[in-house]
Amino acid sequence: MKKVGELRKQAFLLWWFGMTVLFCFLPGDCFPYYEKTTVSRRELRGVNASNPRPSISAVKLNTEDHDQVVIENGIVQVTLSSPEGYILGISYDGIDNLLESRNDEQDRGYFDVVWNKPGKNSTFQRIHGTEFSVVSLDENQVEISFVRTWTPSLEGENVPINIDQRYILRRGDSGFYSYTIFERPEGFPEVQVDQIRNVFKLQEDRFVYMAISDARQRYMPTMKDRETGQPLAYPEAVLLTNPSNEDFRGEVDDKYQYSCENKDNRVHGWVSVDAEAPVGFWVITPSNEFRNAGPIKQDLTSHVGPFALSMFVSTHYAGKEITMEFQGGETYKKVFGPIFVYLNSVSNSENPLTLWTDAVQQMSKEVKSWPYDFPQSQAYIPPTQRGSVVGRLLVQDWYIRGGRFLFANSAYVGLALPGAAGSWQRESKGYQFWTQANKKGYFVMNNVVPGDYNLFAWVPGFIGDYRYNATVTITPGSVIKLDSLVYNPPRKGSTVWEIGVPDRSAAEFYIPDPYPTLMNKLYNEQPKDKFRQYGLWEHYADLYPNSDLVYTVGASSYDQDWFYAHVTRNTGNRTYQATTWQIIFNLQYDPFKGNYTLQLALAAAANSVLKIWINEQDSVPPLFETGKFGGDSAIPRHGIHGLYWLFSIDVPSDLLVKGNNTIHLQQSLAISPFQGVMYDYIRLERPPTLRT
Repeated sequence: MKKVGELRKQAFLLWWFGMTVLFCFLPGDCFPYYEKTTVSRRELRGVNASNPRPSISAVKLNTEDHDQVVIENGIVQVTLSSPEGYILGISYDGIDNLLESRNDEQDRGYFDVVWNKPGKNSTFQRIHGTEFSVVSLDENQVEISFVRTWTPSLEGENVPINIDQRYILRRGDSGFYSYTIFERPEGFPEVQVDQIRNVFKLQEDRFVYMAISDARQRYMPTMKDRETGQPLAYPEAVLLTNPSNEDFRGEVDDKYQYSCENKDNRVHGWVSVDAEAPVGFWVITPSNEFRNAGPIKQDLTSHVGPFALSMFVSTHYAGKEITMEFQGGETYKKVFGPIFVYLNSVSNSENPLTLWTDAVQQMSKEVKSWPYDFPQSQAYIPPTQRGSVVGRLLVQDWYIRGGRFLFANSAYVGLALPGAAGSWQRESKGYQFWTQANKKGYFVMNNVVPGDYNLFAWVPGFIGDYRYNATVTITPGSVIKLDSLVYNPPRKGSTVWEIGVPDRSAAEFYIPDPYPTLMNKLYNEQPKDKFRQYGLWEHYADLYPNSDLVYTVGASSYDQDWFYAHVTRNTGNRTYQATTWQIIFNLQYDPFKGNYTLQLALAAAANSVLKIWINEQDSVPPLFETGKFGGDSAIPRHGIHGLYWLFSIDVPSDLLVKGNNTIHLQQSLAISPFQGVMYDYIRLERPPTLRT
């Protein structure tokens, strides 16, 4: 028995020795200090960029396949084509590819530009890199670059801009960063750029639930549902007539129903509700400084595909007025991003929709970390090289409280390239930095890129735009302290009457219920988003089949009696009729001598001509005429505003009478149902001699 025991002991020692030797040949130190290079799905639960696990492996770069580049950190793996820079695959949580691998390699994850030579048709172009390089690499971070350099041989075929696409993967991050550098040296030809964006096309069979805000999230139809549906009058909208899920039958799908203002477009994406591996894919934009046209510019987010977009520049809801236009020889450099593509997951026993809550928390962390200090491009300005502006904005209106200073409560204050008051909303080439003042008008703008700017502002409750009368020059580390600034909003006399609320939106006016056969169920229970339903403009002809809207000051209510959009009337057989609205108001006394003023603020305009008469309609010429203007498509694209317009119109007192007077507002172009204007606010003022 003793021999048997010793043999067993020797056998155990041999086994232990053999296992020790085996582990010593594994990567890392000898057991038990072996650092794992792969992480199981169970271990990955809850891993995110803000909570790295010490066991997660170092960042790695693999270029053994000369046609591909692979970056990984034990949590996420990203595969890109080399040197083109297309994202071929994103592996996470045991899933080989979150992108739609059935798509062509150039049609999964890519960066694109829409551009044109002046006077020529637009060209859609996926940016195809021609040179790959490793910018930096260590165990904690890798940054890689895919460059497309323009040469005269590409004239007319490729956008004349040098484009450098960068990707960053850091140790412990549950996702990756992406940014792009545009540069135009001297000698490049003229060009107009309408759109710049990143596109991610996800697995259609896996990602079925979309979220862009706490209220705006839902299960979504599929691309096949759209393909088998009925196209509607506006090209992007489809009535789902044969969906794979009966719950979607009779709904309208339109990507513009999910648009969002820049200031609110910080995180959006998709959830896979797969029972085995609920996973979230999110596009996080920590700053708006590189987006165009200011904080209330609207743009796309996620939509049926399933697609997730990062929009940097577009002409959506504004038209060609805000295109990036470069003259021949004009130089330029700008960084778009970084954005963060965030991935998260939960166990199959947890609610997949908590992934949205986690994504919002991650977005907050990214915003607090902005500007990042880890991008390696010299074109990217780190936090230590930026400046700040602090100040206070007051409002002085001589016809409110005797001209005493008022706090610019919640004013939007921003820095943009120098230009006229309000020019920021049409500016797409430079950086913009915006904040909201507090209740007493104090504001702070931190982390401003060095350069020359104008300071702009507008104040909810007041018409017009403020512009500080001096150039604001930011230098690295500077803190510019401005004295109390005073905004004198446009005003010539005391108010006779007003319609609406001056907030650059038509949201306060009457918005009809959607047609039962043309609804998006998401917005049925959300009154503030009611305007996002399809076909609301057609209700005007239902409400006013033979005569047009008449609004009587003192008797009518703008939230019930003023239609949200001044559109054409559909008369059938694809013919449309100009419409003329009337404002009837009573002057109890003889008009005061001099010019009254009609302050007319518009929230949107699309291919319109607005004409105005006082009392005698159709007199030639009208009192006021805009000429053809506007191209924002806010009406069919479910917006409640586009570009802001303000007209201050003199109304000679001899056009007015004691008693009832009528203002006629005619939108006189009538070629389609999508033409028209949205009013923000209308006010009639007495002659200025009556200032009190």
